[in-house]
Amino acid sequence: MITRLTPRWWLVVASLLALVPIVAGGWLFYELDRRPLAVADPPDTLELPRGSSLHAIGRELESRGWISPATRFALRVYGRLTGASAGLKAGEYQVEEGMTVRQLLARMQAGQVKLHRLTFVEGWTFARLREAVKEHEALEQTLEDVPDERVMEELGFTERHPEGMFFPTTYRFPRGATDRDLLRVAAGQMRQELARVWSQRQPELPLEDPYEALILASIIERETGRDDERRKVAGVFVRRLEQGMRLQTDPTVIYGLGDDYDGRLRRADLRRDTPYNTYTRHGLPPTPIALPGRASLEAAVDPKPGSALYFVSRGDGSHHFSDTLDEHNAAVRRYILEEE
Repeated sequence: MITRLTPRWWLVVASLLALVPIVAGGWLFYELDRRPLAVADPPDTLELPRGSSLHAIGRELESRGWISPATRFALRVYGRLTGASAGLKAGEYQVEEGMTVRQLLARMQAGQVKLHRLTFVEGWTFARLREAVKEHEALEQTLEDVPDERVMEELGFTERHPEGMFFPTTYRFPRGATDRDLLRVAAGQMRQELARVWSQRQPELPLEDPYEALILASIIERETGRDDERRKVAGVFVRRLEQGMRLQTDPTVIYGLGDDYDGRLRRADLRRDTPYNTYTRHGLPPTPIALPGRASLEAAVDPKPGSALYFVSRGDGSHHFSDTLDEHNAAVRRYILEEE
């Protein structure tokens, strides 16, 4: 009986072949998981077009100097072995200092795109809001030629004039989102907030519907920036409405003047009749005059009880509240006319 022995060199070859996947895996691990991208602080961004392959991504990363040719080759090999290109989601991604290739790929596979920000500020008019939206470079503009009176219709809402109809807060969105997308979200948010506060309103308010609460809230927003005064201001306006008094609030007059307002309100302006002049007309103006925030919305439906019918600015952001016209006139002389 003859026994054939495996030559020793075959054992060496088999051992070496067994080591190849280990060595290759270690190399891929080092290049893709351990070696950080050469991205400086502050973070940069990478735009991933739809249908991009890992080969194309590697070429772009190398052209920016973020990876070496060896890492680019490793990325190409990784793509062929795993088919990872199929799971990448198009979009704009933030690339930060210390991030590895695999971390970037994980972000792309999860669709964790960079989110841009835009804050709608309490007290803004719709004209100011449209200006901010138009100036944001990450938003796609689709409403540029749409007049104000048609914006709500274009967004799919049945509400009236767009003034005051967008909730002021900070919104986040990916590059390529449209102005319609953003405004639709903001209008929906305002509808939710308005429905919430209206459901919690005090009984027997002199307000016909949630829209009138929105109008009143916008006036409160323009009259005071102090949270401790909003309900007091609301109380003054509600009592004046209940007693059939004109609101006589300067912000509505200013809004009605539009582009004619030059930063100074004159006696002639108070006598100039517009639909928004609450010195010449009773009741609320026809639309809101600004974006009211949550605190003003809540104040409009929950006014503070009291007897004050007047208030005047002290010049420091606070107001003096008065029960009678004589007391109010004295406060005007003190704080506005600066008479002792």
